[in-house]
Amino acid sequence: MTDAIQPKGLPVPASPYSPVVRAGEMVYTSGQTGAGGDGAVAEGIEAQTRQTLENVRVCLEAAGCGLTDVVKVTAYLADMADFETYNAVYREFFTQPYPARTTVGAALAPGLMVEIEAVAKLP
Repeated sequence: MTDAIQPKGLPVPASPYSPVVRAGEMVYTSGQTGAGGDGAVAEGIEAQTRQTLENVRVCLEAAGCGLTDVVKVTAYLADMADFETYNAVYREFFTQPYPARTTVGAALAPGLMVEIEAVAKLP
């Protein structure tokens, strides 16, 4: 069974994708960014990372799980020089044992500094 979910408080995507999909015991978020519910993008890497992870949390909760259920995170940074700041905010949201993670440098849409997607297992 697969369910596509549009979490309350997140903008409806203009492109053809679902913000979060529940497939059996697994939950997959699409890449979340630093845009809030009103579509405004947070300023700076710290604020964008925090808003991005809040958006991931909202997606997971809409699917019936939380950050402690995350098994894999993939993150994209527009500038790898922002890694330490991104990593410090990441530690506010995830604790040991940390999920598996990949962080790569990537070209993101204008104004975006970070994009994060997660895979979780329902509790």
